[in-house]
Amino acid sequence: MFFSFVLAAFLAIAPAPTSRASAPVVAVLRAAGPLEPCKIYGSVYLETDPRRRNYCFGTVYVEPEEAFADLIVFKESNKLFADKAGLWADAPARDFADYVLLVTTDRSRADFAIHYTKVRSFAGCKP
Repeated sequence: MFFSFVLAAFLAIAPAPTSRASAPVVAVLRAAGPLEPCKIYGSVYLETDPRRRNYCFGTVYVEPEEAFADLIVFKESNKLFADKAGLWADAPARDFADYVLLVTTDRSRADFAIHYTKVRSFAGCKP
């Protein structure tokens, strides 16, 4: 009992420790720099709800013409085969995906554009 009283008195009298950095520390949520679509492969979930934009890795536009797309995508049926750029496997939910991308209908709001192809060898980044 006496020890707890002495400890409480010491904590009340002792000054609070001060840190050298008086400015508050701000956490960085996203790494600086542009989004590189050539590094996206594996299981991908395409989000269509714009309210969940903050939970997405990037914004994508589905281009109807192959000539204007930044990335040519082939949909793999198995996640194990989606091991190179442009090879994507559809994820059943956001929680199971390697990447979550928001699909937009406005080209100017997208980080990059994709075009789906039916031929696996055509998939990949455009030079």
